[in-house]
Amino acid sequence: MKIYKTIVKKLIKKNYTLSIVESCTGGQFSSAITSVSGSSKIFDLGIVSYSNQAKIKIIKIKPLLLKRYGAVSSQVCTAMLSGLSKLSRSKIKIAITGIAGPKGGTKKKPVGLVYVGIKINNKISIFKHNFKNLGRHYIQKQTIKKTMIMLNKLI
Repeated sequence: MKIYKTIVKKLIKKNYTLSIVESCTGGQFSSAITSVSGSSKIFDLGIVSYSNQAKIKIIKIKPLLLKRYGAVSSQVCTAMLSGLSKLSRSKIKIAITGIAGPKGGTKKKPVGLVYVGIKINNKISIFKHNFKNLGRHYIQKQTIKKTMIMLNKLI
């Protein structure tokens, strides 16, 4: 059974709801969850906040935070969870931000750098991943896979 089916079943059983704000995965996490029959019982909200402007206007990230740390940082990932918390009352919230490439990386923040935040009730966990630069599709798929594994362990 695919892990996202297991997650949906667990969330239904626990009567938990899920919301996500994702950037570098472009809605693919939300798509995987909502591909499961019955996901409407647990899926509340999915936002693709790709640009910094969207992060500022929709998720209410402070421009100074983006300027100081960059969109791909643990600080912005945490702020994305905070902004999502103001938009949704889901028990579980997820934020994903990263550099999927093939361009956009630097020495300090290489292509493949991804931060994932998971908030369950008031407990926040931030995970940092450095995926190999094996292409944009690879990085996005690895991000979704790792996020699903982490979420499955936490619920």
